[in-house]
Amino acid sequence: MTLLEVSGLNVFHGDLQAIFDLDLRVGEGEVVALVGANGAGKTTMMRALVGLIASKQGRIRFDGAEISAASAEDIARAGLCMVPEGRMLFDSLTVLENLMMGQVLRRRGYWTLERVFELFPILAERRSAMPRHLSGGQQQMVAIGRALICNPRLLLCDEISLGLAPLMVEQIYAAFAQIGKQGTALVLVEQDVKRASAAADRLYCLLKGRISLETAAGAVRVEDLTRAYFGA
Repeated sequence: MTLLEVSGLNVFHGDLQAIFDLDLRVGEGEVVALVGANGAGKTTMMRALVGLIASKQGRIRFDGAEISAASAEDIARAGLCMVPEGRMLFDSLTVLENLMMGQVLRRRGYWTLERVFELFPILAERRSAMPRHLSGGQQQMVAIGRALICNPRLLLCDEISLGLAPLMVEQIYAAFAQIGKQGTALVLVEQDVKRASAAADRLYCLLKGRISLETAAGAVRVEDLTRAYFGA
């Protein structure tokens, strides 16, 4: 069953168009990878989906309901949440307080503070720490945990592995496998094509604001992906 359906999406930054006639779908419990080079439009697309960019055209349906003109708050309450690039933690709040911000828009569901601590035990140990005293990977765990406490049906993850040590990336992707087992669908936005495709069911490639490739993640051919990624 389709959970998210995007049809003919155009997104603008002032007079500049960043996304062109984009079609995308995500099924219930599916993991979708969205890859592309810097400037391809990945973050812009994600922000448009969760209501953070109002200047857009096209159709966005989530769980059968039209959300194209919905507010970011209403979209989150419907179960579509994003872990933003750069994590966007509150510097003046502790780890625990940052996590509890997810309670503001919390839906009923599996994820609680205790289960986030089970998923990321280091956060339980560092619950009183300030974000600036955490490693980049630990900060990313806080950002993921905060979103999970909202109990999303679909979690959009923007550049999760950017700037992180390989071991920390392994831990976070292992957590994604656990998240998926609870029925949460995922969209993983990455520049690391190999990492994203290994974790995904399907893969989209974005090039200059347009979908240049859609394929089953396990069936992607290197030459097709190279052409889609670089436009060569």
